[in-house]
Order: sequence, then C-alpha cells, then structure tokens
Amino acid sequence: AAPDHLLRLGDAVIDLAARSAQRGSTAIHLTPIEFKLVTCLAAHLGMVVTQRQLLTEVWGPSHAADTHYLRIYMKQLRDKLESDPVQPRHFITETGVGYRLVP
Repeated sequence: AAPDHLLRLGDAVIDLAARSAQRGSTAIHLTPIEFKLVTCLAAHLGMVVTQRQLLTEVWGPSHAADTHYLRIYMKQLRDKLESDPVQPRHFITETGVGYRLVP
C-alpha cells in the first residue's frame, strides 16, 4: 500500500510530506495555497468539505464567504492534476455545499 503521505489521483501523485506533486514523470508546481487546499481535502478523503471549512482552514476565518477564491483555485488544481479537467474524477464539486477529493 502507498504510504499515508502519498496521494494518488489517476496519473498524478502528490507527496504531502515532501510538498511535491507530479503527473506521470512531469513535476507539477503547486502554489502554497493549492497545496493547503489539497492537504485539507486529503484530510477528509472521500467526504464533502464545506466551502466555509476550506476557506477558513486555507485563508482564515475572515475569508469564510469568499467562495470565488475556491472556484478559481479548484479550477487551477483540476487543470494541473486531472487528466480531463472538464470532467474531473478527483476534485468533485458538491454544488452549493463544497468539494470532495476522491482518490
């Protein structure tokens, strides 16, 4: 089995301990915020994480209503880590609620 700190999303692998990501043999640069988002979602793998919870954990309590931040960053994560960003299999939007990370 893969170690706990390795997150496999199709052909992408994220090493949560080393703070690195790659897709196939290509290294993927994740910004600190993208990394915090992935880490937060990975802590609740397969479960819905509310927009408020993500915003509070990643940006802080004063940003709990800034859902447009999430949309922008989730799109960037999909573009970088999904094999088909238009039909994501891993970064799933739960409309009106939040997001779910499915390994």
